[in-house]
Amino acid sequence: MRAMTEQHSQEPFNALAPGLQPVLITITGEDQSGVSAAVFRVLSAHDVQLVDIEQSVFRGHLSLAAFVGVAAERIPTVAEGLRNTLKIYGLQVRVEELEAVPTSRPHSTHVVTMLGAQITAEHVHSVGRTLANYGANIEAYRGLTDYPITAIELDVSVPNANPGGGVPLRRALAELSHEIGVDIAIDRAGVQRRAKGLIMFDCDSTLITGEVIEMLAAHAGREEEVAAVTERAMRGELDFEESLRERVATLAGLDEGVVREVAAELTLTPGVRTTLKTLQKLGFKTAVVSGGFIQVLEDLAKELQLDYVRANTLEIVDGKLTGQVIGKVVDRQAKADFLREFAADSGLEMHQTVAVGDGANDIDMISAAGLGIAFNAKPALRDVADASVNSPFMDEVLYMLGISKLDVDRANR
Repeated sequence: MRAMTEQHSQEPFNALAPGLQPVLITITGEDQSGVSAAVFRVLSAHDVQLVDIEQSVFRGHLSLAAFVGVAAERIPTVAEGLRNTLKIYGLQVRVEELEAVPTSRPHSTHVVTMLGAQITAEHVHSVGRTLANYGANIEAYRGLTDYPITAIELDVSVPNANPGGGVPLRRALAELSHEIGVDIAIDRAGVQRRAKGLIMFDCDSTLITGEVIEMLAAHAGREEEVAAVTERAMRGELDFEESLRERVATLAGLDEGVVREVAAELTLTPGVRTTLKTLQKLGFKTAVVSGGFIQVLEDLAKELQLDYVRANTLEIVDGKLTGQVIGKVVDRQAKADFLREFAADSGLEMHQTVAVGDGANDIDMISAAGLGIAFNAKPALRDVADASVNSPFMDEVLYMLGISKLDVDRANR
């Protein structure tokens, strides 16, 4: 028995039926209920073939464009019918007969997101110029939010769209971001962007505003000493495990009650609750992996309903900190390993993951993630990240994922 095979027409998708002329219809004006119904009532009365259509409403202003096929002798009648019908709505109508069938819409390869307290025309010009320098073309703009920051999304076609092909452009945009003071992110467009399903955060100075070990050290009177070591480790000047053990040693003798006090003092980075709640409602798995301590984080992780939590364990004997950590230290390699573990456990590929961090010990997980975001980060991390957030708001991560303010409101309603 011969196997059945699927048949595909060799004609282009936007081919017109025989005898029809290509026509472009554009309608603009104040958006009102009933406009679309009126447009298609006229078109259906004249057997118009609809090939492509796009409508947008920008702050109450309607713009509708349709590529259609019309019998040549009916074009004047269609134009007159549309103008007469839409006159009562105060809309402007243009009907243009085309000499040839227009090419299909280009498929964007990447999405560029610009975020800042204010975005000026000069900022957009600078990004456009940089894209052009690398042969990339902007195909569409979208506004994602205008409060508390402004976020604009650009659909872009990059000539070398293979994985890794956009690295020089990403580096150029990262340099431009620093230069003009606007956060700029670039991510692959299409299914890979929409299919992300796991986000993992570093904790200290990312999910929360402070450094837990420095808060503990303050109770031991060793805050300045520990802060100096922390800063060197975050810059990548010290091996993380060595620096962690050196800092934890200064905590020897502290009462375990101090750990509970510090846990109660933790302050979330602005926007964290909204970010997590929105992503969780959209089906994301959420995780935190920290070079800090599980005894401090576990209650917060439960409150935030995180799916995965990993951190170091402080050794406590007879109610006192010994100045030691138990088990394998959560260092930069461990963070990347945990990201892979969580992705596998969630049934996801690595390109479906997002990682957010601020220090050199986050380099491996940022590099391993499908989208690596540096959050108010040290230069060593910014250099390898796909995007950088340089504002105090974690909400920016949502916009880098293409989630608009309207989407956020809907998810949290």
